[in-house]
Amino acid sequence: MSTAAAARARRRTLFLAFSAAIAVAVMIAAHEVMLPFVIALVIAYVLAPLVAAVEKRGLARGLAVILVYVVVLGSVAIFVRAVTPRIALEFRNLRRELPRLADEARTRWVPAVTDRLRSLGITPADESDDETPEPVATSAFVVRPQSDGTLAVDVGTGAEVVETKNGWSIAPARERKDVPFDPNRIVADAVGRTFAYAQENSLEVARAVQNLVATVSRAIFVFFITLMLAAYLMISRERIYDFFRQLVVPRNRVSFDGLMATIDRGLGGVVRGQLVICCINGALSAIGFAFIHLKYWPVMALVAAMFSLIPIFGSIASAVPAVAVGLTQGFSTAFFVLAWIIGVHQLEANLLNPKIMGDAAKLHPVLVIFALLVGEHFFHAIGALLAVPTMSIAQSLFTFFEKSLREPES
Repeated sequence: MSTAAAARARRRTLFLAFSAAIAVAVMIAAHEVMLPFVIALVIAYVLAPLVAAVEKRGLARGLAVILVYVVVLGSVAIFVRAVTPRIALEFRNLRRELPRLADEARTRWVPAVTDRLRSLGITPADESDDETPEPVATSAFVVRPQSDGTLAVDVGTGAEVVETKNGWSIAPARERKDVPFDPNRIVADAVGRTFAYAQENSLEVARAVQNLVATVSRAIFVFFITLMLAAYLMISRERIYDFFRQLVVPRNRVSFDGLMATIDRGLGGVVRGQLVICCINGALSAIGFAFIHLKYWPVMALVAAMFSLIPIFGSIASAVPAVAVGLTQGFSTAFFVLAWIIGVHQLEANLLNPKIMGDAAKLHPVLVIFALLVGEHFFHAIGALLAVPTMSIAQSLFTFFEKSLREPES
């Protein structure tokens, strides 16, 4: 290579490195608005094979994208409309029964586990268990709502602390008479307190309504802008690929194509394969939970399907609520639920993962756990969802460059 060519190669390398550093700095600085672009990239990657299949039948790519959107979004809408009433009913029932479930766990299962541990000698017996516990002293303060929306605090000494607009004041305790139960008076007092609060805190109420409207509007805007970005990515995927390919010197473009193919195999297995496994996991969980007549089984199956998007930790987390609900129906029900979940995940690990994801998408469990912890720590739930695909790309890059550095020596 001549001196001039070497100098041009160095300038090109410095220019690309500088441009890449600027691009990374911009993305870090704008990380709060990068989520729609990341989600659009995932959507485009997942739906690209469907668009290509429709395009092969002679339809233009733009129309193929629209058709895929209509079919996918329509299917999701039909599914949501079909299952939402049942899911909402189950959620309402679960919310009403949560206090009873918590009380049953506190009064029944916790003492049973404690007694079992003591019988095994793990937890020492408490000699004071047979003694009658002393009654807990009640508070000396009594707080009563007033008709004007304020609170009166009775200190128990013939005086009371009354909340005013300017703070608190101490006044003689007003005589309280027993008032018969009157639903109309209770409703009127509640409405009066509500309007009094709204009048005194109109600025806070208006700000809360404004924040709610802004949040809903932003969610709708982000949803549509994400779909639009994904459509642009799918329509112009060859142009995007060619742009990055042109950045590589001609003699290395074959290697670049091999690198992209390696990344596509690994990422396709992780992203598309995990979505398929998620649906299968939810279906199998629903079958087992319905068979055993587990309470709120549609909700539990939905939780299992959603948590399956996060490898390893999702499987553990999805088992906790299902087993807890099963314990309220008996130990045998809880045992069956746990055994069924373990069986489903064994099927997933030994059959579905190799068949659906393929060998190219395999990641060592240590790498998966590391990626999940790092992603959750820095980016919370979104980071946990995107951690494994990111680790798949990193592993593909490492494998490719390690192999390319080894080949000249062989």
